Amino acid sequence: MQGKGGRWFAWLDRALVRTMPGYCSFCLAGAGDRPWCEKCLAGLPWHVSGCPVCSEPRPASVPSHMVCGHCLKRRPNFDQSWVPFLYEDEIAQLIQRFKFHADRRAGQILLQLMVHAFEMHNGPGEVQAIVTADLHSKRARERGFDQTRWLGQQLARTLDIPLHRAFRRRQTPTQRGLSRSARQRNVRHVYHVTSSLPARVWLLDDVMTTGATLDALSRACREQGAEHVVAGAIARTSAGRVI
Repeated sequence: MQGKGGRWFAWLDRALVRTMPGYCSFCLAGAGDRPWCEKCLAGLPWHVSGCPVCSEPRPASVPSHMVCGHCLKRRPNFDQSWVPFLYEDEIAQLIQRFKFHADRRAGQILLQLMVHAFEMHNGPGEVQAIVTADLHSKRARERGFDQTRWLGQQLARTLDIPLHRAFRRRQTPTQRGLSRSARQRNVRHVYHVTSSLPARVWLLDDVMTTGATLDALSRACREQGAEHVVAGAIARTSAGRVI
């Protein structure tokens, strides 16, 4: 009976979201059918200037085609990246609520923002599949869910492209607080993709800091046939910031 009641309340919640007037999740002003108003949307920390390979933020005065020093020194295994937001302010708060507190509302807002950014800014270009940077199964059980996997499932359904799974061969220590080189060592050879991939794939993580996780995932994807790999995330940390 409790399970049926839980399903009924979940249905009611979805119905209310569809039928009640929309309000901006940031300022509570009227917002129509999306959870933001135009003023708050424009004020979000959009990522407007970054390295074309790893998306590391830099001043707008730097030419958009110029590759950053990190990528010149050690170019990642992926070809380019697409990250629409900076890990700051409202976006950082939404990700933290979604990632560490399983906040369904925060996840839905992030999903809609990603779809909006994809539509408005042509997303990562022409891609044929999404591959997510999954958590290890033990860590996903401890956290209660895998936030990146969930986001990948929703985006794949919305964009009507297939989603492929990358398994972690082992559970690694958290990347939080590690240096760039330590992050690279921590995830080296950790991913395994079990299915053949199309030529153009989009890798997805929640936050991109140094790109080490997506670099490791890219190597696993190329082993399964991927030729052009785009690294992606909801947000990118500022240059020099390690979380």
